[in-house]
Amino acid sequence: MSAASEDIYGFSAETLDGATVSLDTYRDKVLLIVNTASECGFTPQYKGLQDVYQQYAPRGFEVLGFPCNQFGKQEPGDAQQIGAFCEKNFGVTFPMFAKIEVNGANAHPLYKYLKDKEPGLLGIEAIKWNFTKFLVDRSGRVIKRYAPQTKPESITGDIEKLL
Repeated sequence: MSAASEDIYGFSAETLDGATVSLDTYRDKVLLIVNTASECGFTPQYKGLQDVYQQYAPRGFEVLGFPCNQFGKQEPGDAQQIGAFCEKNFGVTFPMFAKIEVNGANAHPLYKYLKDKEPGLLGIEAIKWNFTKFLVDRSGRVIKRYAPQTKPESITGDIEKLL
């Protein structure tokens, strides 16, 4: 799996409905990969993520949401509850994946890769909180990492440059 060291396409993840999806499915698309939570102060960003997704999806853009319960236990629900919450409260139609860990020994391999490629401020790799975002170009390379407080609509300029 040497490709995994150069791009994200060697990874796969489980969706909320239990299907395994290869990230190769998203080849040639610009991606925004986000760790999410339903009970976080940043949870209203789901609306911004959905808005940005709807605006740019026709041009080859995807948002990939990865629920995580590692920060303040703010994602306690199971897959069905998470999916229902996102759809009912924010009309989320972008792909949502099964709950994962983003830090520690059990961190999902995709997140180990993302943190290695874009470690964040002061080179500290750990994800600090929910709604940390990674922008990935059409070649599967990690371009930029955004802090949880960065609103999705504020990064549309960076997205447009890659589309």
